[in-house]
Amino acid sequence: MHLILDDAGYHRAHVVKDKANEFNVELHYLLLYSTNLNPIEWLWKVINEHIRNNKYFATANEFRDKIDEFFSQTPPKISDILGSRINDNFQVLNSAS
Repeated sequence: MHLILDDAGYHRAHVVKDKANEFNVELHYLLLYSTNLNPIEWLWKVINEHIRNNKYFATANEFRDKIDEFFSQTPPKISDILGSRINDNFQVLNSAS
């Protein structure tokens, strides 16, 4: 099995590497500052636009409830946005020379 991770320090912790080795999982790390290669980052951006923009949550439970509500109700309503923003279509650039 292969697992793709971002370059967060906790993903490079010995405990993560040891567990991956124990379960025969090969770890692959995305390049530093390459959030555009990580679809979950795109999803978090959409979630932030829909539930967090200029909103204050008094408790962690209130915030968690809003996230749960987002996943249970919102994706069907915004499937066109999700489909166009969370994908693996990358622009191919020509060589500068």
